[in-house]
This record gives sequence, structure tokens and C-alpha cells, in this order.
Amino acid sequence: MSGAFRKFRVFLVVFYADMMQYRAELYLWALSGIMPFILMGLWVQASSETEFALQPPEFARYFLAVFIVRQLTLVWVVWEFEHHVVHGKLSPYLLQPVDPFWRFFVSHVSERLARLPFIALLTVLFFCLYPKALWMPSPGSLAAAAAAIIMAFLLRFIMQYAFAMIAFWIERANSIEDIWFMLYLFLSGFLAPLDVFPATVRNLALWTPFPYMVYLPANLLIGRPVEHLARGFAVMLVWGLAFCLIYRTLWRRGLKRYSAMGA
Repeated sequence: MSGAFRKFRVFLVVFYADMMQYRAELYLWALSGIMPFILMGLWVQASSETEFALQPPEFARYFLAVFIVRQLTLVWVVWEFEHHVVHGKLSPYLLQPVDPFWRFFVSHVSERLARLPFIALLTVLFFCLYPKALWMPSPGSLAAAAAAIIMAFLLRFIMQYAFAMIAFWIERANSIEDIWFMLYLFLSGFLAPLDVFPATVRNLALWTPFPYMVYLPANLLIGRPVEHLARGFAVMLVWGLAFCLIYRTLWRRGLKRYSAMGA
């Protein structure tokens, strides 16, 4: 266990230093994720003219929380893994006594750490521009939100890593992720809170993994009551285990097909 922790720590330090070399590019990339603020403006205006389940300040808080959750759970491993497979860069990793999974995973974690100051700066700027949305989450809701964000990131990562295994068979594994992402946009609460959806659509969405990647942690972060919280974590766990099984199955079979240069 201590040896595994030392490897994780070394990977984290190395990847964090690598991210900090390109922090200007990293912050620009983070700035490109401001779509929740645009959606916030639309829903705040709409809620001021029509009655919704949320009031304008609540919409503002929700979409700020969506921005924060998205920044902390963003995953791009399917494109990175596909590039390594297609160009033969995966070969040297297979010679090392560490599963490549951990290399990609720790690089994502280190990127989160490098992005934190920028997220904090934008959050402060948001409250300066829209002080009516200021709120103070309770320690309990903040702890639950942190746990939900971590689980959402883990679920999002293992889902996309499972899709990345398709790169052993086709050169555009990210096309599978593109289709999945469309469902993510509509059912996760990214475009709109699930509260404004019809009850049938909302109840159906709650059995999919998507609402728990954005809607659940965002509501916990702003302190809104969440029904069936335990069921939400259980659904995330079940979907995570299912995709973990898919990933391990495709990984073993894919390695038998891998024939890049140096393999």
C-alpha cells in the first residue's frame, strides 16, 4: 500500500508541475467553460417573467454551482487514450509496472489542482457582479457536495475510459463519447435544472447516471434539499461498477489486438 501511495504521489507531483508550465493555456481552457453563465442569464430572465420552481437568485446560484461542478469533473481521457493507441504511444506504458489507467487518472487529478485558483477567482468575480446570489452553504451540505463531486468525477472518468477502450478496434473512439455527451447535456441538469422538466422525464432521468454528474452535486453545493440522496449515491456506485467491468473486459481483449509500433 505504501508503495502504491508513493507512486501516486510521484505521478501527482510530476503531472502538476507539467500542468503549471502551461497554466495560461489551462486558464484559457477553463474560461471556455463559461456556458453555464450564459444559460444562467437566459433562465434568470425567463424566471423574472414566468413562474418557475426556482427564483432568479436560485437560478444564478444553481448555474454557478454547475460551472464549479463542471470544472471539477471535466474529463478528456477518451481523446488522450485514443491518440496514444493510434500513434503507438501506449507501447512504452505497457512496459512499465504501473497500469496506464493510473497515469491518465492522476494527470486529470493534477489538472484539477492547477485549475482551483482560477475557479476561485471566477467565483469571487461572480459574487461581485451578482451579490444577490451570495449564499453560505452549511458544513453538512458542503461535505455532501464534495463527496458527490468526487464520485461524479470518478464515474465520468471510468465511463469515458471504458469508451476509450474502443480505440483498440476503431480509430475514432471519441465518436461514441460524442453520442453519450448529447444525453449528458440534456439529462444531467447542465442546460436546465431537472426541476423544470416534466415529471415523467425527470423520474426517468434519475435512473440514469447523468443527473448525478451535475444536478445532484450542484444542488448539494447551493444547499437545496435533495430527495433520495442515498439512492443517488447508490445509483452512481452501480453505474460506476458496471462501467469498470466493461473497461476491464475491453482492456483485456483490446490488448490482444493492439499492434502499434513497438507493441
